[in-house]
Amino acid sequence: MNKDQQKVDYSKTFDKQLRKSPLKIKIAFRRRLELFLQNSFHPILNNHPLSGKLAGYRSINITGDWRAIYSKANNTKGDTLIVFEMIGTHSQLYKN
Repeated sequence: MNKDQQKVDYSKTFDKQLRKSPLKIKIAFRRRLELFLQNSFHPILNNHPLSGKLAGYRSINITGDWRAIYSKANNTKGDTLIVFEMIGTHSQLYKN
């Protein structure tokens, strides 16, 4: 068992964006999620903090152009809650 339990949830926005994404992106997200849960800082994920309007969030690579943005919090039991907030192409997510 992990030293700290990670729980994953999805925002309504994320659910809607994932439903509308191509099948290959849905499959790629599931594969990257498995990797993320094993090692959230695996080099393939390019896990990094965001700045500007998205400060406080982090991003992982899904494919060459697709990203998933998530937030992270700890509950009173010490469990980590990961909430995937948005998924889309780099240009969709980082519009000015």
